[in-house]
Formats: sequence, structure tokens, C-alpha cells
Amino acid sequence: RLFRQEGTCYQQAKQVLHAAVPERLQGRERETGMLRQFLLEHVLGRRPGSLYVSGAPGTGKTACLSRVLLDCKDKLARSRTVVLNCMALGSPHSVFPALAQHLGLPVATGRECIRSLEKHLTAQGPMVLLVLDELDQLESKGQDVLYTLFEWPQLPSSRLVLVGLANALDLTDRSLARLGAHLAGRPRLLHFPPYTKEQLTRILQERLGQVAGDPVLDSAALQFCARKVSAVSGDARKALDVCRRAVEVVELEVRGQTLLKPLPGGES
Repeated sequence: RLFRQEGTCYQQAKQVLHAAVPERLQGRERETGMLRQFLLEHVLGRRPGSLYVSGAPGTGKTACLSRVLLDCKDKLARSRTVVLNCMALGSPHSVFPALAQHLGLPVATGRECIRSLEKHLTAQGPMVLLVLDELDQLESKGQDVLYTLFEWPQLPSSRLVLVGLANALDLTDRSLARLGAHLAGRPRLLHFPPYTKEQLTRILQERLGQVAGDPVLDSAALQFCARKVSAVSGDARKALDVCRRAVEVVELEVRGQTLLKPLPGGES
């Protein structure tokens, strides 16, 4: 029974340390609020526009946006939301047929597909929220793909709200310099800085606080992990992974121990 209890405790710890989207994101209250404000202001207010979200891997960009989309699901119900991960696309130009498919448009390629999308996005209908994760995968020669996407919200009668997420802080300056000439066409910027040691510690403590019983990992160990990860990358996923692997090591050690040892003197 004791071993089963221990095993359950380790299983729970590993589950809460997975990089799933939590109810509340520690240390990202400001960014979450800004994302929510942008979506409600533009989608509900029927104001086309674009937002560029930057930050290193593991800083909470996708998790925050996923949380906001879940929280605002009812409010955004009358609009059309399309989420694409650009890593899954075969080439930068593949984003257009992928979007057309999600919007229920006839399959087309090349300029014909782009014209069909532009016609659809400037016709009467509900607002379209397009989320492009790993946006830097769409960089191409001449940046025609990125320019086309970010210029769509500026078209007359457009009903597109575009949110792009990428690691690079300077993608809009480096690849979309032409948009800067038209201030109205320049996307709004939101940067996610790396997590600090204190923020990572709170994230780990909050996750492991969901496990019943005695703490699985010592508080000093969590702070040590948070300090090391914040010094290198500030990547919350890395901190969660390190702690999850530590729990797995302890679990293996416990499984390998002899639970019933013979008493001294040879007694059974």
C-alpha cells in the first residue's frame, strides 16, 4: 500500500509538470491582459488590425494566447478563428491554401488562391481571427508572403485580425520594413521577456502544490533549478522538464529498493 501511495504521488507530480496550458499563467498577467484587450478591441469592435508577438521559446507566448482564446471563447463565438502552426506547412506559400481550406473556400493555388482569399476577407461576414504560430517560418525571398498577410488587415472593408507569434524580436523591422512607411499598417508589438528566477520558482511551486501530501521536490531544489534555467534561457518548459526528469529518477530509485528486508538473526 505504501508503495502504491508513493507511486501515485510521483505520477501526479509528473502530470502537473507537463507543459500544458494552466488556468493561470504565473508572471504573465500583463501580457495576458494585453492579448485579451487586443482581441476584444479588434474582433468584437470589428476593427481589422495586426499584432506581432515575439519572445524566446518557453516564454509563454503560445500558452498565453491559448489561455486567452479559451477564456474568450464565448465572446469570440460570432467570429471565425483559424489557428495555424507554420512549422507544419511545407513552404511559406502553403499558408494560403491552408487558410482557404479552413475558411471553406475552393481549393486553388498561386495568385488565384490569394485573390480568392482577399475577396473573401473584404466581403460581408463575421470577423476572421487568424493566428499564425512560428511566423518566422513564412520568411521567403522578397518577403512577399509576410507582406501579403500583414497588408490584408489594411484593405478597404477588411474583416481580418492577424496575430503572429515568433521567436525573433526584430522580424517586423528586418523583414517588413516597407510596412513602416504606413504607420497604420504597422503591426502592434508585444514582447515576452525570459522568465526570471523568481517567476520560474513560483511556476514550479504552483504546479507541484497541486500534488497532495508531502512535497515531492524540496524547495531549495526548485530554487536551484529556477536559478540555473533563468541564467541560461528563462525557458519555463525547460524548468518543468528538468523537474519532471528529477521525479522520474527518484521514482526509479524507489522502485529499485527492496521494500521487505529480512530481519536480523535469520527470522522470517
